[in-house]
Amino acid sequence: MANPREPFTIRLEVRLSDLDPQLHVTGSAYQQYADHARFECVQAAGISVADLLADGFGPVNLETTIRYHRQLRAGDTVDITCSWIWSEGKTYRVEHELTRADGELAATVAHVSGLLNLRERKLVGDPMRQWATRATEPTLLCLPGDFHLVAHMD
Repeated sequence: MANPREPFTIRLEVRLSDLDPQLHVTGSAYQQYADHARFECVQAAGISVADLLADGFGPVNLETTIRYHRQLRAGDTVDITCSWIWSEGKTYRVEHELTRADGELAATVAHVSGLLNLRERKLVGDPMRQWATRATEPTLLCLPGDFHLVAHMD
């Protein structure tokens, strides 16, 4: 399902604590940037992570791939996109592009994720429906707008 709008984007400044001894951003910082963008996207979509957890559900990353294209360094700012890709089954993808202020693509981070039922310790069979029932802005999660309405009518 394609998102008809531009992907959700946030801007962050590279912090000193994100750097290795050569003053390059560390691999773990790239992943943290992506995680932060995803959390901000979920909140912007109207989902309370506290409520999600209280209802017994927690998002999990099952696989993470980072591809480096250009260096991020001290003093850089980076725009991080967040695009959700839904499929049938228990998993979905969340992809991030990290772009420097000069427009150069610095990295991509892709996650295969799922939604864990914290009581049963199993992945939810239809995570798209669970996210959609909670979202007030479902298009930020790349969900079709009418799916949100259908999910609330069940």
